[in-house]
Amino acid sequence: DVEYRCFVGGLAWATTDQSLEEAFKPYGEVLDSKIINDRETGRSRGFGFVTFKDEHSLREAIEGMNGQSLDGRNITMKLVLFGVLFNQMKMVPSKKQV
Repeated sequence: DVEYRCFVGGLAWATTDQSLEEAFKPYGEVLDSKIINDRETGRSRGFGFVTFKDEHSLREAIEGMNGQSLDGRNITMKLVLFGVLFNQMKMVPSKKQV
């Protein structure tokens, strides 16, 4: 099975699994959202992962949320494919407006 997952970095310590999911729901069905916590302190490490049901939702979320503010912090997003982070996604260029 293919997983449509993205890395979300730059998260505020106050961001929770639930608030992360809520932020990404407008882009499609979220199957899982997980903030990664430090084993010793239990505090957020400032990044997490969101898994979507389909590729279209994943791509829309990355395009729509990368660089945006979430809980007062600008987040960065990267595509995760087979456990590897990709810095760039192949995007269709937008048409210039006249």
